[in-house]
Amino acid sequence: MAEPAAVRLKDMLQKDQILSAGHRMCAGCAAPTVVKLMGMALRGPTIVCEATGCLEVATTIYPFTAWKIPWIHVAFENAAAVASGVAEAMTVMREKGRSEYEHVDVIAVGGDGGTFDIGFGALSGALERGHDMVYMVYDNGAYQNTGIQRSGATLPGQETTTSWAGKVEPGKRQRKKPLAEIVAAHKIPYVATVDPYHYRDFVQKFRRALEVEGPAFIHAYSPCPRGWRSDTSKSIELSKLAVEVGIHPLFEVIDGEEWIMSSPSKNLKELKPLEEYWAFQGQFRHLKDPKWDDFKNQVQDQMNHDWELLKKRCGIE
Repeated sequence: MAEPAAVRLKDMLQKDQILSAGHRMCAGCAAPTVVKLMGMALRGPTIVCEATGCLEVATTIYPFTAWKIPWIHVAFENAAAVASGVAEAMTVMREKGRSEYEHVDVIAVGGDGGTFDIGFGALSGALERGHDMVYMVYDNGAYQNTGIQRSGATLPGQETTTSWAGKVEPGKRQRKKPLAEIVAAHKIPYVATVDPYHYRDFVQKFRRALEVEGPAFIHAYSPCPRGWRSDTSKSIELSKLAVEVGIHPLFEVIDGEEWIMSSPSKNLKELKPLEEYWAFQGQFRHLKDPKWDDFKNQVQDQMNHDWELLKKRCGIE
């Protein structure tokens, strides 16, 4: 039987960790914290299918693993497809009396490269087929594991090794792909955005994702000091700032139709300026040059527009 949701702090602290110490992730990386919070939301037997990426490489250096629950490494592009197969296999095994468990939760995990880009087709297919699984993306804004190349999650003005900032270019010019909105358009039961600073919000939402019947999607913000050239002590503060400037607003979408803004975003009187977020990171330091003022104003205007659109979708005046 599934256990009650662990939403109180003392309950969360008592839950067993699903990732051991000594996992070799970079100092200050938010991904282990994201996984820790995910683990606090688990309700019973769980299988994780993880795409190639920072988290996979650093937590499973052969012949060791930091994972304490059943875990499968799959290719960059097919975490959602493999999780689909695992979910269906567990259903068949239960129907045939070959599983001792009444239910096994299946979670697919991928970085933004393996989710926004390379694995998007597999993700869309799994959502369309309606498998009972949760897909979580930990979004660190680039292909950090393979050399810090730009991805569909890279922000405007962000410098990567394939979106150089210099005399002619201000870093990436294109908008970030609105993945949560695209996933919500599949009309699946549950979509939510989370970040590691607002931990109660994170755990509650992940538990809701597990409890719905059918596919659910969690978009977790995951600062990366190595790629962002930020202080290793600032990662959780940066995740909070991402919410406050509107880069990563917190919300839920039910059945693709009911949009609900979460309290940390709903309680904001207004967005903080993007300058406050950029100031913490070397990947945006070039934007201090006055010649990029027009570009910065365009990005800020777009952020303000997106914020007002989200508020309207959530019924907030």
